[in-house]
Amino acid sequence: MKAEYGELKDNSGEIRLLPESIDDLWHLQHLVAPGDLVFATTFRSVESATDKIRPEKVEKRPVRLGIRVEKVEFSEHGVRLRITGTIEHGIDTGAYHTINVETGYEISVIRRWRPIDLERIERAVKSSVFGVIHILTLEEGEAELFRLRQYGPESVITITAGSGKGGETETRTGFFDTVAKSIAEISGPLVISGPGFIKDDFVRYAKNKNSSPVWRAIVVETRRIGRGAVQDVIGAGTLEKLIGDLQLSREVRLMDEVLLRIAQDGAVAYGKKQVETAIGYGAVDEVLLADSLLRDQTIVPLIESAERMQATVVVLSTEFEPGERLEALGGIAALLRYKMG
Repeated sequence: MKAEYGELKDNSGEIRLLPESIDDLWHLQHLVAPGDLVFATTFRSVESATDKIRPEKVEKRPVRLGIRVEKVEFSEHGVRLRITGTIEHGIDTGAYHTINVETGYEISVIRRWRPIDLERIERAVKSSVFGVIHILTLEEGEAELFRLRQYGPESVITITAGSGKGGETETRTGFFDTVAKSIAEISGPLVISGPGFIKDDFVRYAKNKNSSPVWRAIVVETRRIGRGAVQDVIGAGTLEKLIGDLQLSREVRLMDEVLLRIAQDGAVAYGKKQVETAIGYGAVDEVLLADSLLRDQTIVPLIESAERMQATVVVLSTEFEPGERLEALGGIAALLRYKMG
């Protein structure tokens, strides 16, 4: 989740929220409540005033609306959050409208925020994958490394040929060595970008030096370097792919752990009845939930009980194998703090 706080007075005010995963949509369902005011850019049917011959013709245009929330629920078709209410700001004031929130879709929520709400936002932001993605931009004689933060790209280091001690970066080889050292400690995803062939030359050089981050890196052609290159990388859709891969990797790891514990008769529960019992005993550490159960009103109270005991909830997409495997176990499983008898 990405969150940007407006001015809060007595914990009342605006917070802009951008969900990055299905987990974040789950959090949003608990952060938006009836009575809240939600702003979003959405599509609204607008009559064409210039079409005199066919006055019935309508088209959908992007508009900025503020609605007073009456209902929040997961859509019956696909994993998206439906926020329905009366329009208070924008066109068609007084009419009903539904905002469909998916991953990558920003909304602004104005309400009085309880401490439990702010804690939930903090938890969602901390689990964001943006904080572990780095982008290295390169051109001849100059490199800059960025770390993606919630508010945008943060410059970590700038390297210029000839800037090293003793002139050790005067040569291209020395420059490449300095750049490789600057990324040596990166353990998360890395994007190497820039115009021309220098980024490709650097990648070949660093691989010959067995640079672990470079072997994992994605190389992207951009028209610019610096912050401009970061914008080019974002525009190319590279980050969406990285985020999707990271989320899927997390789901695979968790499901592998569930299946391993089942095989070893370990600290695990699966299926609604077993998980409900484990939650009742306070034994749950992490809960895995198939997205197909998000609309099951008998499951939601269980998950909320698990959250109250500080258990982590991870929602798995049934469009991918880990979610399919979880669905075969009843759609819900839990990694336990201790084995139950």
